[in-house]
Amino acid sequence: MDFTGKTVLITGGGRGIGRAAALGFARHGADVALASRTAADLEAVAAEIRSLGRRVVAMPTDTTRREQVVSFVAATVAALGRIDVVVNAAGIGILKPFNELTEDDLDRMLAVNARGVFTVTQVAAAEMAKTGGGIVINIPGILGRAAMMQAAGYCASKFAVTGLTRAMALDLKRSGIRFTLLHFGGVDSSFWDNIAMRVQRDKMLSVE
Repeated sequence: MDFTGKTVLITGGGRGIGRAAALGFARHGADVALASRTAADLEAVAAEIRSLGRRVVAMPTDTTRREQVVSFVAATVAALGRIDVVVNAAGIGILKPFNELTEDDLDRMLAVNARGVFTVTQVAAAEMAKTGGGIVINIPGILGRAAMMQAAGYCASKFAVTGLTRAMALDLKRSGIRFTLLHFGGVDSSFWDNIAMRVQRDKMLSVE
């Protein structure tokens, strides 16, 4: 698929699924706007995108802070002209037995995984509507539709993304904005690097 002339905005773009998406879109001609909380990760991916001859905006952004999201979207439009695709790939996971899960754990996952998707989509959609719409891709994964042991809080945040996405699709349909939900299974990414639970990473999908 040719994305020449298109701008793709990606959160969580410094590593894992977000990084793979950024490079994939760039290889198919897109200019890319990257957000992540880690500047070093962002710059490494941005350098790879520039080497492909594509334009890139890379801005450290906490998607739970609306003012930072507004600044990131504004910088994207100023530098790249428009937003055609949004990929909400930022996320965190805290996996532990339910009786050990804290309210702070739950709040953190809901803030990043669900509220972050809400904020980024709301701010970006306002710009997308000005140019005829576009596509928003959200990634709840399989735990946005099925449960797993030691993942009560994570599942809650990802089920929220599924419901939120379906509702946003109804509200924004007339603005020309379409939504895609990706419910794929486990992906072997840096997400699992600090997870104590034993998992079979060799049987997971490749992040590429």
